[in-house]
Amino acid sequence: MKKLVLASNNAKKLQELTALLAPLGIEVIPQGELGVPEADEPHPTFIENALAKARHASACTGLPALADDSGLCVAALGGAPGVHSARYAGEPKSDARNNAKLLATLAGQADRRARFVCLLVLMRHAEDPQPILAEGEWHGEILPALRGEGGFGYDPLFLDPASGQTAAELPAELKNQRSHRGQAMQKLLERLRNE
Repeated sequence: MKKLVLASNNAKKLQELTALLAPLGIEVIPQGELGVPEADEPHPTFIENALAKARHASACTGLPALADDSGLCVAALGGAPGVHSARYAGEPKSDARNNAKLLATLAGQADRRARFVCLLVLMRHAEDPQPILAEGEWHGEILPALRGEGGFGYDPLFLDPASGQTAAELPAELKNQRSHRGQAMQKLLERLRNE
């Protein structure tokens, strides 16, 4: 496999996934460059949404497709925002509003445990009967205030207990090693190397 379409228009995800796939020499093309509209994500689970996005991008382009469905699951909120992480505060998508809503919802809450979840799906073609699935989880906690300038989404609120830094404070290379997306990508890369 020399190239694949990324079933996302998120520039930060493209940057992270391109860096993680670079060792295999796979060219990653964002679906927007190929005129592929975003797929619907009506499902209640990360895996169903990732499968739908990968199948849609592959069907539209005829290329292998990689889809990532990921989000933040907060223990005290029963796993919310979960699959609704990107639109937690409604449309249009806004990291600032999502973070503000999360902080307001958790105000006064002692249990601030959370985990980032990433489900990657690689479909070799739109009818692939056995797509490659890889999952990663990054456990931490939600801080009461934003910290750090890097990353995106909930990164400035998510404290990585091992480093004592937020996901927004970690250098990109270290974040790619520790993160849910980095973990899932390492599993995916292992599978690809053995194909």
